[in-house]
Amino acid sequence: MSYEPKKAQTIESTNFIEKFINEDIEEGKVKNYIHTRFPPEPNGYLHIGHLKAIYIDFSIAEKYQGLCNLRYDDTNPEKEEVEFAISQQEDIKWLGFDWTGGIFYGSDYFAKTYEFAVELIKKGKAYVDELSPEETREYRGTLTSPGKNSPYRDRPVEENLKLFDEMKEGKYEDGTLTLRAKIDMSSPNINMRDPVIYRIKHAEHWRAGDKWCIYPMYDFAHPIQDALENITHSLCSLEYEAHRPLYDWVVDELGFEHKPRQIEFARLNITGTVMSKRLLRRLVEEGYVDGWDDPRMPTIRGLRRRGFTSAAIKDFVKRAGIAKADSIVDYKLLEHCVREDLNENAPRAMVVTEPLKVVITSYEGSEVLTGSNHPNHPEFGEREMTFSREIYIEKGDFWEDAPSKYHRLKKDGEVRLINAYIIKFEKAIKDENGNVIELHCTHDATSKSGGETSGRKVKGTIHWVDANNYVPVEIKNYDDLIDESIESEDFIDRLNKNSLTIINDAVAEKSLESAKQGDKFQFMRQGYYCLDSKENGLVFNRTVSLKDAFSRTIVS
Repeated sequence: MSYEPKKAQTIESTNFIEKFINEDIEEGKVKNYIHTRFPPEPNGYLHIGHLKAIYIDFSIAEKYQGLCNLRYDDTNPEKEEVEFAISQQEDIKWLGFDWTGGIFYGSDYFAKTYEFAVELIKKGKAYVDELSPEETREYRGTLTSPGKNSPYRDRPVEENLKLFDEMKEGKYEDGTLTLRAKIDMSSPNINMRDPVIYRIKHAEHWRAGDKWCIYPMYDFAHPIQDALENITHSLCSLEYEAHRPLYDWVVDELGFEHKPRQIEFARLNITGTVMSKRLLRRLVEEGYVDGWDDPRMPTIRGLRRRGFTSAAIKDFVKRAGIAKADSIVDYKLLEHCVREDLNENAPRAMVVTEPLKVVITSYEGSEVLTGSNHPNHPEFGEREMTFSREIYIEKGDFWEDAPSKYHRLKKDGEVRLINAYIIKFEKAIKDENGNVIELHCTHDATSKSGGETSGRKVKGTIHWVDANNYVPVEIKNYDDLIDESIESEDFIDRLNKNSLTIINDAVAEKSLESAKQGDKFQFMRQGYYCLDSKENGLVFNRTVSLKDAFSRTIVS
């Protein structure tokens, strides 16, 4: 069903972008509805650095009940693939956004963009240049010194038209000729010093095939596409602020009646991660990770597979804020957001990662116990678990010669088993090397959780799994991809060698057998985990630990 946008009306602004849009509406510059666009390049998977642009482009359209286009910036054919385009659509949908204005491709406008370039040539506003890339950089000047005119700047219009047509027909090699806008080589803005607007690139395009061997530069194609699609506000990151005069120049020189307004915002800079598609591609292609969706990767696919939720990711972007000035946000804020979300919404389960067998010598037979799936949400229901004479607890929950303030199992000590009984240490069975391999305990039959006589209190409570009725699981614990303590110019040298640790012999309560791929749980006293696979047994990825070291928003 098609979406009908509403005529633009001001809203209560929460950031400077909405303030600017409100001003445009009040001044009558918006004739109909607000229309934005998100323009990803189909040359990689969307990553954490894209989140802010995605959130702003789509949520602004939602707030004003307007439209948002998904438009692929596919003007650089060498690394573009349909795989990336499809994955980006799936990621945007998973985040909860929709391209209400439709899907578009920069390549759809190649013919029209070529016609506009010809129009500029005819107006004397563009020329074919023969300077090499090195000479072009030399002639451009520096930030403190003006550039100088190319010797080819004043070619006759007819000669420029002929050469540009020959460029299109493939008569010249890559890098030999370019089409440049004729603006001002002495401009203090280096982007206005006769920028290249077309280059030769003999490369097959993923959608256009080999029809074209010249491709427009983004700074030329983007304003044209925005104007043709009736975009009202072109929202982009701060790096394009210096390009805005060129954006406006293109729109004005080509005489578009509809003139989009470009507004820039600060990028999302995050500590402890990689946000360069080039570097992420290297991680994948050189085998440092297991693909674009490796849970260590800062791609949306990787975050999703690790167990991050779309709600937590959007909450993170909101908390990081929408500002004009650059800032750096601590990655721990993202972990804090997902931890809050999962604490509220993830059901509980018991998993023992380092099993130590406990024989309860005073207990006979077995029984079915029940436990709440969530302590704060009775509507989550209850689950059943079996209890028998033999159970597993964590090795770390027993300390034979523990100090007095140790409140787990120890000599002459007692602990409560979650949803079960209080047990008391009796003796430890050791191997020939003196390692504890089994504990013998007794239980208090009157202390059953939920029972009428279960009021006796002990200081320690631990989790457990029935040793006679469990499901084996593999646990993958993830840590930061980058080791911030290592100094090196090559980021590969800074990769954390312990970014993944695997536990192969964990045991879980039987209820987890019914979990589906992608289901998320709080493993009690352990952390938050997401079911990654069931093909060869249950494999869980750790999303975040239980402990939240992030006590406040860290933004610098």
